[in-house]
Amino acid sequence: MPKKTARGKKKSKPKKFEPIPKGFHTITPYLAIKGAAQAIDWYKKAFGAKELARQEGPEGKLIHARLRIGDSIVMMSDVFPGGTHKDPIELGATSVTLHIYSKNVDAVWKRAVEAGAKVDMQLDDMFWGERYGQLTDPFGHSWSLSMQIPMSRKEMEEKRKAAMKMFEQTQPRGLEESSRSL
Repeated sequence: MPKKTARGKKKSKPKKFEPIPKGFHTITPYLAIKGAAQAIDWYKKAFGAKELARQEGPEGKLIHARLRIGDSIVMMSDVFPGGTHKDPIELGATSVTLHIYSKNVDAVWKRAVEAGAKVDMQLDDMFWGERYGQLTDPFGHSWSLSMQIPMSRKEMEEKRKAAMKMFEQTQPRGLEESSRSL
């Protein structure tokens, strides 16, 4: 039974401290974006993101923001001069792809493309049993979208063979340029 205080009220138990904030998973991407406020609007439109937090700094730049896309959180901020993080457009590339699983990948894909995403790999049924595609958002970040789909072993094997045949005919990017310089 909870103890009573001198005034007769029940003492409440201290809240259990949680080292990981509610809603976060073990890994959370943090994006550096030139134009983070505009990116938030774009992610809302393209991926149905919900804004959870926003902290503005000088001249309206975002020092920190958090969005929820599905059941996952993505954090971001603007790029600041002298900071260690660079914008992927400024770098000319990104080494990370953010992946979204969806129950209706075609609808999410359509919204993202209509919002201005650049298609890098067309959405298609893949040999590993997913409907999958890749795109780049207007801020230079790479995204892959997919959902599992029912496929027979025969369909998967036919798709796998076709993909391997395509890989055999395609030289990796940059290989042609490097062989010319030898």
